[in-house]
Amino acid sequence: MHRHGQECDARHSAPPRPRPVDPGARRGAHGLLHRVVRRDGLDDPGIERSAEFRALRRTFRGFAFPVTVGFLLWYLLYVLLSCYAHDFMATTLFGTINVALLLGLLQFASTFALAAWYARFADRRLDPATAALRARHVTRSVLQEVGE
Repeated sequence: MHRHGQECDARHSAPPRPRPVDPGARRGAHGLLHRVVRRDGLDDPGIERSAEFRALRRTFRGFAFPVTVGFLLWYLLYVLLSCYAHDFMATTLFGTINVALLLGLLQFASTFALAAWYARFADRRLDPATAALRARHVTRSVLQEVGE
């Protein structure tokens, strides 16, 4: 019985119906189903198991992880100096420019420099390998569809 004093009919008490499972869906890290859709229409799970793809991921991680850790340490250094080294950060370098202002501006400069460095790295190392990998797998999937 509900709080308004009326009994439920069968449709309110029935358990929810399970949703149909998409055959292309996969379980993510948290157990949730998600559908992988690629922009080029290629939906080949074998591409992730290929040696070329693993090498591409290794190349990306070899760049991204150390640079990210380095930048986070640089940022943490700035925060710790700001919190615990007041006298050092207040040291005047020239005119009204002190160490804190200079390091703060260098945080912005290093962010843009890292973004430019990654763009250059991706253009030279990741994008050509990605294009070649995509071309091989698209050609392979087209040949399989044609039956050759």
